[in-house]
Amino acid sequence: MGHIQDRWYRPARDKETGKVILNGRGKPVLEKTDLYGIGMRYKVRYLDPDNEERSKSFPDKQKKRAENFLIGVEADKREDKYIDPRASSKVFRKQGENWLKATSPDPATREILHSRLESQIYPTFGHLTFGQIKPSTIRDWVGDMDERGLSSNYQVVLFTIVSGVLDSAVDDRLIRENPCHAKTVRRPVGESPPVVVWPEERVHKVRKGLAERFRIAVPLGSGLGLRQGEILGYSPDDIDRDAMVVHVQRQIKTVKGVMMFAPPKGGKTRTVPLSPAMLAEIDDHEDRFPSVAVTLPWRKPDGEPVTVRLLMTGENGRLYTGDLFTKVVWQGAFRAAEIAYRGRADGMHALRHFFASTLLSRAVSIKELAEYLGHSDAGFTLRTYTHLVPSSHERARQAIDAVFGRLGAHDGLEAA
Repeated sequence: MGHIQDRWYRPARDKETGKVILNGRGKPVLEKTDLYGIGMRYKVRYLDPDNEERSKSFPDKQKKRAENFLIGVEADKREDKYIDPRASSKVFRKQGENWLKATSPDPATREILHSRLESQIYPTFGHLTFGQIKPSTIRDWVGDMDERGLSSNYQVVLFTIVSGVLDSAVDDRLIRENPCHAKTVRRPVGESPPVVVWPEERVHKVRKGLAERFRIAVPLGSGLGLRQGEILGYSPDDIDRDAMVVHVQRQIKTVKGVMMFAPPKGGKTRTVPLSPAMLAEIDDHEDRFPSVAVTLPWRKPDGEPVTVRLLMTGENGRLYTGDLFTKVVWQGAFRAAEIAYRGRADGMHALRHFFASTLLSRAVSIKELAEYLGHSDAGFTLRTYTHLVPSSHERARQAIDAVFGRLGAHDGLEAA
């Protein structure tokens, strides 16, 4: 059990006997110490859970605060909620770098998160200690993001990162609670605009605008639902001709300027049905532009080298990063086809949306579509494409008529 030391006064002792002198009420008579009037008066001394002595000082006339602090410490120790007061002096940046190490095994994802920390978060929080970060600090920062005109979705991303770092501080017992979770803090809310699906005519026009050796990108995206990185990392060896499926098992990513092979998004491989028409498209392209064996590191810049035959390469086996392919090849197709490029709506992801729309229009289930797209949550697929699910109103009318139509006919026979 801890105790409170009065640094300014001490019990007076009899000079001859050394015993404490008591007053008429049986309480010790106090005398001033050599520290009287210097610094804090009350010093709380206690043992932490590791049995190390800790202390905290309080000024004159605040003995009640010191007593309450000691009671709180002892209660926290019993309930395993103790927080070392010195822990809150750790700065946000140091904890942020520690948090970043465990966010994802994917180096590309960590690079993106680190960039956001450096550019958007550390300028505000990096130098602050956890003891300085209050709910009011978070409220001010959220308001500042509004004033700077950051999009709601980007605000959600940044808020999630800050909250993640603060959650790790709670786990490490640097702070008791995450101020992002305070009731008075308004959490940014993102927007999910409806997916715009290209008409079939636009798909064909864009494909025609691509250089011939890159036209296979459109069938791979709109016929197999591949993402851009998966298209760039696609190999004819991924086809199982007996089962008529494609095993989507890699993508090309770039981390710190180094291109590499990596598993698909989320580290999840998947299998997609392959139609005869798609197989013919791929075989025809392979005949005209044979695949090229490419060796890249696996998963990280210094990863183990892996060699794969790639179908999507430039002349002499030239490789394109996703960003370069978009700016040079993909957007160039719009210029060649004389189609206005609408930014996000016309990115290569539009091919996946077309793939999803095509399957939903043919009554493929949401669960199956989620598997083909590589979504771990079919609910996400439903939320994304719910407006594309064909209406069942007419089927509902027919179902009701099948019952009540017969009833009506039966009533008519009875009347006759």
